[in-house]
Amino acid sequence: MIQKKICILGAAGVGKTSLTAQFVYSKFSEKYLSTMGVKIDKKVVTVDDTSVNLMIWDIHGEDKYKKITNSYLRGSAGILTVIDGTRAETIQTAYEILERVHRDIGKIPNIFLLNKHDLSDAWDINEQALAELKKYGNPIYTTSAKTGEHVDSSFQKLTKMLIKP
Repeated sequence: MIQKKICILGAAGVGKTSLTAQFVYSKFSEKYLSTMGVKIDKKVVTVDDTSVNLMIWDIHGEDKYKKITNSYLRGSAGILTVIDGTRAETIQTAYEILERVHRDIGKIPNIFLLNKHDLSDAWDINEQALAELKKYGNPIYTTSAKTGEHVDSSFQKLTKMLIKP
């Protein structure tokens, strides 16, 4: 069995832990618990008859006081960069994180997750911001940790990118 480390990154409060819990345990909680440091979960995913043991590193949210450290990123095969669709400012944080990942560990597969799609009435991502995001050339999924929308498919897509570059 292949084993791959992936990191789920983004600003504080974008839903990284909720997305991970939805993917690994099919659970969602309304309670907000800020991740301190890193929480590691595992899940075996099968892509095209290949079993992959994903080591999912749910890393604390980045804000102006707390940056993601290099030691958490080392050994990562791919990343999911999460953006809160109800807070457009989290796009800038996503860009900064992705640039640092590229600089510090190199270009590795990435998928952007525009999370909280269940709150589409409060959506704050306009077409111009989406067009800028598309320029990176990475897959983009609208997700909802609450409903499970596109959660499994985004992890599956990243896994496929890791084993069939």
